[in-house]
Amino acid sequence: MDTRNDRHRWQALATLCLTMFMAMLDNVVVNIALPRIGRDLDAGISGLQWVAEGYSLVYAALLLTGGTLGDRHGRTRVYRIGLALFTLGSAAAALAGGTGALVAARMLQGVGAALLTPGSLAILRQVFTDEKERARAIGLWSGVSALGLSVGPVVGGPMVDAFGWASVFWINVPVGLVALVLAYRVLPEVAPRERRVDLLGLLLSAGGLGALVYALVEGPGRGWTDARVLACGAAAAVLLALFVLVELRVAEPMLELRLFRDRVLAGALLSGLMVSFGMFGAMFFLPLMLQGVMGWAPTDAGYAGLPMSAVIVFAAPLSGRLTARHGARTPLVLGIALCAVGLGGLSLYSGQAHYWSYGWTLVLLGGGMGLTFTPVSIAVLQRVAPARTGMASATINTLRELGGVLGIAVLGAVLTARLTGNLTAALHRRGLPADGVSHAVAALTGHAPAAGTAAPPVPSFVDASFVDALHLALRCGSATLAVTAVLVALLLRPAAPAPAAAPVPSPSLSGAS
Repeated sequence: MDTRNDRHRWQALATLCLTMFMAMLDNVVVNIALPRIGRDLDAGISGLQWVAEGYSLVYAALLLTGGTLGDRHGRTRVYRIGLALFTLGSAAAALAGGTGALVAARMLQGVGAALLTPGSLAILRQVFTDEKERARAIGLWSGVSALGLSVGPVVGGPMVDAFGWASVFWINVPVGLVALVLAYRVLPEVAPRERRVDLLGLLLSAGGLGALVYALVEGPGRGWTDARVLACGAAAAVLLALFVLVELRVAEPMLELRLFRDRVLAGALLSGLMVSFGMFGAMFFLPLMLQGVMGWAPTDAGYAGLPMSAVIVFAAPLSGRLTARHGARTPLVLGIALCAVGLGGLSLYSGQAHYWSYGWTLVLLGGGMGLTFTPVSIAVLQRVAPARTGMASATINTLRELGGVLGIAVLGAVLTARLTGNLTAALHRRGLPADGVSHAVAALTGHAPAAGTAAPPVPSFVDASFVDALHLALRCGSATLAVTAVLVALLLRPAAPAPAAAPVPSPSLSGAS
């Protein structure tokens, strides 16, 4: 009986890991296909940003609501619905014939992922009641999630070469169907509990994030003084400020802001947010450089990520042991610092650099990512009550996704603005009229149809302009992560011991309702 129960627990873990691997894989596997998507669907840089952001934006906006729905209607039931929607969205993306249809399908995938992800960690905690087994299970779950992010390019490259860009979406369909069958067979039913859906919080957060991302993506091409960009920026500021005020006052908030009063929780959550900011932003643009500037095939560009994947496989379980022995501070600060050095190192190499000359930076990036995933989950779950693990899990993943959304948008805005400036100067030097410059730049950055009055720019200076712009974006990401490492080190510093004569119990969030 015990053996059967033990086998059932690990089957449930395998099912949860499979779906999390698929959801995390989809965050990055599309990146390796972006150059081919841009060519086949005639999408510029901003169009490709929306292909990536369509998924991440909806995912981040709905994750917290997904956790609430799981609590209200049963975590396993909502998990299965999310898995079905994700699989359906994958099929729709594979069949998309235009950029708009592809972005819409990616948004449907995001809805599905937002429903299934919060329940995953909550179900895992329900299945593994023993603390030691649960720690092992969380370590494996986190490692598989990190692995999904790292192997996406490795898997996607050969598939794009052999079967086209749609194959990176088709692969999710059989995997999703198998996972759906397993979810009905091996996952336990988790009883629902009464909880209000914070509809106002959902509308404010989704509207604010959508307006912010629109302003960041479209600002470099339309101009930062464009009326639509300014309106979206102002709307984002107002809506997100109202969201914070509502969440502080509502009885059952979508986002429990009291989590951020605990400096350990604040440091862990900040780590997840900012690592995704730097890494997702950089990983979005690197395939464009490898394939567009350096002329690599998708397979070769995908295999370039193998060192990163190998190091993540090693670093993820190591981070769990480091966390158990030394706490979350050591692996988190070390991991963020490695990511900062890796991004900064990448910015030192030109488009003609030999792969082995900058391969060391990929090793550092893989080590940094692997070290940060597990400690974030462990640190947060150790400090919240079991009844709040769904909300805590949703918060972790929301901030990770939000970091990716902002990373692609902010670093993309830096890159596109620098690229626009470089190309404008270069085209002027070649004697093109002002209207010709605007048409050429707009076509290259994806903010207007490619048909313009200007002749296509010479590839050599286009490539040089892109590499220069990418270097600036990488350095901005590196600097942001370096500052984050210092902040996290301060937030997670050991607390001073209380006086022996008057011990005061430290406040805990785990008892909060």
